[in-house]
Amino acid sequence: MRKPLVASLFALVITGAGAAPAVAAPEPAAAPVKTAVGTLVGTANKAVADVAAPAPAVQAVNFAGTVSLSNCSGSVVRMPASEDNDPALVMTNGHCLESGFPAAGQVIVDKASTRTFGLLNSAGTRVGTLRASKIAYGTMTDTDMALYQLTTTYAQIKSSYGIDALVYDTARPAAGTAIKVVSGYWKRIYSCSVDGNAYRLKEGDWTWKDSIRYTSACNTIGGTSGSPVLNDATGKVVGVNNTGNESGERCTVNNPCEVDANGTVTVRQGINYAQQTWHVPACFGVDSKLDLTRSGCILPKP
Repeated sequence: MRKPLVASLFALVITGAGAAPAVAAPEPAAAPVKTAVGTLVGTANKAVADVAAPAPAVQAVNFAGTVSLSNCSGSVVRMPASEDNDPALVMTNGHCLESGFPAAGQVIVDKASTRTFGLLNSAGTRVGTLRASKIAYGTMTDTDMALYQLTTTYAQIKSSYGIDALVYDTARPAAGTAIKVVSGYWKRIYSCSVDGNAYRLKEGDWTWKDSIRYTSACNTIGGTSGSPVLNDATGKVVGVNNTGNESGERCTVNNPCEVDANGTVTVRQGINYAQQTWHVPACFGVDSKLDLTRSGCILPKP
């Protein structure tokens, strides 16, 4: 599990990993050709320049909407059908809960909580503090996810801080999809691609289904647990970062192994993983209310 480690902090200091990555500016459009022939030629040049001008750049993935926890990362998230006046939700990992790791088979629902989260803007600056009213959902069974319901609505967060929640994608990310893992704890963005999916990912007492495997460029560290995984092209949430094999051990804590449908075990040292989130919206109804009985909801039940 990707919780904060002293070694991770030391590595961050040595490499300067805390700096936000630079984003290349779009190339300027070619200037219209100067002419002294007259208005007709000048008008023609302007028309050509307008056609040749690049389309507006897609908004780059940044820190807006992510949060820092005392021990992990997270993000303010909403369903595609959420309304502005719905209570806002914060997503992180089940192993980041203040009560400790849920046991295998344990599912936590509607448990009171007053946990606080540091809200970040696009530059990674903390601009406010959000507070939970309850743990809406939390588990480490089949997935590693927790969702906190806040005391504020999406509209109130937007009004106070000018920040929108991140939106869940309801499509499962395909292999090769360019992604970014955005850590509010470290204020660092990792860029890589979806390498594939693990049929089962086993770590210690816990087993997770259909986990997202990253390519090696996403070398996430302790403290990145709970970071949203975003589709680089759309900015939508496609996963929640949770673990990686640190030392090459087989199926132990901090050393998950992959188990295929035939039971074959594969260990990939240095490779990191996330849990799917495409199915989460099916489990929430109006007013951000969890309903595990809804059609299409496959999250584990208590």
